[in-house]
Amino acid sequence: MRRALVYVQHLLGVGHVARISRVAAALGRSGVKVTVASGGAPVAGFDFGGSDVIQLDPVHVRADAMGVLLAADGAVFDAERQAARRSALVALLDRLRPDILLTEAFPFGRRQMRFELLPLLEHARAIGTPLIACSIRDILQERAKPGRAEETAELVERFYDLVLVHGDPAFAPLGATFPLAKRIAEKIAYTGIVAPEPPDMISREHRVVVSAGGGSVGAALLDAAVAALPMTRFAGQPALVLTGANLPDNAFDRLRAGAPRWIRVERFQPDLAAHLAGADLSISQAGYNTVADVLVAGCAAVFVPYAAGGETEQPMRARLLAEHGLCETVGEAGLSTDALAAAIERAAAGRRGRPSIDLNGAHRTAMILPGHLSARKA
Repeated sequence: MRRALVYVQHLLGVGHVARISRVAAALGRSGVKVTVASGGAPVAGFDFGGSDVIQLDPVHVRADAMGVLLAADGAVFDAERQAARRSALVALLDRLRPDILLTEAFPFGRRQMRFELLPLLEHARAIGTPLIACSIRDILQERAKPGRAEETAELVERFYDLVLVHGDPAFAPLGATFPLAKRIAEKIAYTGIVAPEPPDMISREHRVVVSAGGGSVGAALLDAAVAALPMTRFAGQPALVLTGANLPDNAFDRLRAGAPRWIRVERFQPDLAAHLAGADLSISQAGYNTVADVLVAGCAAVFVPYAAGGETEQPMRARLLAEHGLCETVGEAGLSTDALAAAIERAAAGRRGRPSIDLNGAHRTAMILPGHLSARKA
């Protein structure tokens, strides 16, 4: 049986874990024995499809200090703990001797984890790991610092056999956000969006679903949505507001206390897909996994893309979706109750375009990796 070691590190939100859980589950269904090394805080609610999940000593960051790794207790993740985690990861590779090593985001992201990923890649090459691949979303964060793209391309050329781009090139080619895509073109394989399967059941309980991912940076959106909905055609209609686990307790309590009785405020909903599929409207940020969920559900959508701190990924995704007629958008800088209420009305009244974007990314990834491995061995 073929084996794959998949590395994933979430630092702030949980989107990376959501995407890689779907990839791991699809690989498992294809007959690959998958071990996932997870480096963030444990997250409940994700189905890895029977994969072995190894929890590394967890690290995270704060939104205002992305370059500083913190341990679970909030202390700086110092050199001693980094060395211990690095040794554990290399030992795991030695024990498994996988056919496939898959790193999520790196080297296009997760530079904070170079202390363990570069030694892992060097050791993988030294022991002859047959296939080394990376897994990235379709739209990357723009890099302001000079030389970053060159550094990434050099790491791809040095260590990687394959770059899996989880997107549709007709919607967002990698070259739109990675200037050296042509340099590594022979290693790029597009998989389509890694989207969930359509839900088996559809819940008609709520006409509107508001969500903020993990909740770390969604407080303004949640407040605006609760204030705006009573000003729209959905006033008095059942709505579900999901804050995410990371919204501070005081903000959660305030939101729940201030919401009208017909707006239900919860932290998490395990059957979100069922609620989205039965809803008339979704209001959310424009993260990769949220957009995938909404496209599968087929409901009208208003996206308020996260743009603080120079973030460019979500604004670009929302703009492209709007250009395809798939949503209404409100810029984070211009977010207000009135602006969101107006966008809600436009979304509810407008014609919805049918997404022509490839949403079969998990299944196609599970075909590409073993196929590429077989070709290399041949």
